[in-house]
Amino acid sequence: MAQALGLLGFKVGMTQIFNDDGTVEPVTVIELGPCPVLQIRDKDKDGYSAVQVGFKDKSRKNARRSEQGHVANKLESKRKKSRQAAGVQLLPKADCEPQRHVREFRIDTAPTVKVGDVLKVGDVFTGIKAVDVIGTSKGRGYQGVMRRHNFDGMPAAHGAKKVHRQAGSTSSLASNRGSGRPKRGLKRAGQYGNTRNTIRNLKVISVDAEKGVILIRGSVPGFNGALVMVRPTNKYNSKFNRVKPVVETKSKIVLQKKGK
Repeated sequence: MAQALGLLGFKVGMTQIFNDDGTVEPVTVIELGPCPVLQIRDKDKDGYSAVQVGFKDKSRKNARRSEQGHVANKLESKRKKSRQAAGVQLLPKADCEPQRHVREFRIDTAPTVKVGDVLKVGDVFTGIKAVDVIGTSKGRGYQGVMRRHNFDGMPAAHGAKKVHRQAGSTSSLASNRGSGRPKRGLKRAGQYGNTRNTIRNLKVISVDAEKGVILIRGSVPGFNGALVMVRPTNKYNSKFNRVKPVVETKSKIVLQKKGK
């Protein structure tokens, strides 16, 4: 599956805008970047290709020494001196402030950026029609089946005593199926929310390069102010992205040979 470079940002909140024909578009406002490039992952050396970016400067007095050394060129250490004395070529540094949030974006092609570049909304999302948003959903604690899985509950007629919000029997999902244990995936009460979710193929309404803001149709996971990752969508053959991957099949190869 194709992967592309994206940016980190904060979810500002939701609002609505009006189109020229008078229709309303519910949109989510996301503040993206600027994101400095911290590292370039090489497939031959690291086993995969990716671009590591940061977001939001962190005060040096609150940053650990390892966080400072990850981005600083002039920070001295015994390990750095020993590696230089051994002739080891050190990785390039972004030479910026320590970053609060650091994430990696997998890429398929060779990166067109280098360590130290600062990526902005206009550099990545100009001309992009749809995006994927990755975030952590709101945590709602331990909830019952009616709120967590939209169960109807038990009958509230005469004779039903304190069972109105219960889930019901589990006997048919356990003892009568061989193992004597409930099957995995059984919908029951438990932790609701606080999970990583990816919403794919969201339409881009507008991009404001000056303010570093992007408007996306629909809702995205997380509370207002939550960290999100936004990348160009990798969903093919959608109404926003009609590009299909080139796959050579045996029939196409045979047809090419016959044509020759």
